Amino acid sequence: MKTVLNVIWLVLSGFWLFLGYLLAGLLLCITIIGIPFGLAAFRIGLYALWPFGRTVVDKPDAGAASCVGNVLWLILAGWWLAIGHIVTGVALCITIIGIPLGIANFKLIPVSLLPLGKDIVPTDQAYGGGGTYQGQPYGRQGF
Repeated sequence: MKTVLNVIWLVLSGFWLFLGYLLAGLLLCITIIGIPFGLAAFRIGLYALWPFGRTVVDKPDAGAASCVGNVLWLILAGWWLAIGHIVTGVALCITIIGIPLGIANFKLIPVSLLPLGKDIVPTDQAYGGGGTYQGQPYGRQGF
């Protein structure tokens, strides 16, 4: 089912979102200061290209630089992106067929607001019994 939803998403909106984030990432990478933001835009773009079956998790080693970068991102671009995803998500949810696509748009809101210090992982790994992803713990780590 994830593959079917991803293909429909890709055709209807994912490809265009990917191109937008790719262009923004390229423009941001022109300056040295913008490179972390450009990389975040590339990461969001790849997530927007194929969102079903993946989710966003916090990086455990994210530091103060991620926090400062997120504040800058939020002020300059994040809230515009979030509004765009909200409007598009509501428009997609008006139709019955578009409800899963609207929900996918709503899933993009947190990472479009605060992208630094986040990682995108497969859903079954993030919500499984816990474990590691690229050597770092994620998911549930016991109670």
